[in-house]
Amino acid sequence: MIRLFVGLGNPGPEYEATRHNAGFWWLAALADQLGTRLVPERAYQGLAARVNRPEGPVWLLQPMTFMNRSGVAVAPLARFFKIEPQEILVVHDELDLLPGQAKLKFGGSAAGHNGLKDIHGMLGTPDFWRLRLGIGHPGVKAEVVNYVLKRPSAADREAIAKVIDRSLGAANQLIAGEMTQALATIHAQPPRPKPPRPVPLPPPEGDTP
Repeated sequence: MIRLFVGLGNPGPEYEATRHNAGFWWLAALADQLGTRLVPERAYQGLAARVNRPEGPVWLLQPMTFMNRSGVAVAPLARFFKIEPQEILVVHDELDLLPGQAKLKFGGSAAGHNGLKDIHGMLGTPDFWRLRLGIGHPGVKAEVVNYVLKRPSAADREAIAKVIDRSLGAANQLIAGEMTQALATIHAQPPRPKPPRPVPLPPPEGDTP
């Protein structure tokens, strides 16, 4: 069961629409879906909400510590409410996936993501769930910092919005601990549009019907 959903990003209006805030976008959409509102929680240095579910209480958290100190917000909340690392899902932007793609995984390395790195350090383990939202890669490592702190193109933003909407379909499965079903829901490919039906050509001039 996922008892704590964490969306990663940077606080402030200048970062609100940037690629690095894809985790914030997802968590805000989850709050809407669950009918709750994120409010400041000074003790956890973030915006948080508690939702009472039949399975038990579920927490939502957006750290307001800036990305590279995300663990400072996550660890105190998890420890106070006795939430185990394997009951935490961290939603974050992912350079190695294209916009419109999402992957759910458990554990593993931070792969250079500073938010994951700090959460790993503060929890003392990498054994938590991650939902990776694709934002694409600039193609050059030296451009990564500028890239993640810029707004995506309109087409990329639409693709990210669609995969957020699709992956939110797994929210109830994640809360219930149905991780195999959640994996299938999140990794399912959207149906391809059907090709247009060919239009019959008119007969050549001079031919009789």
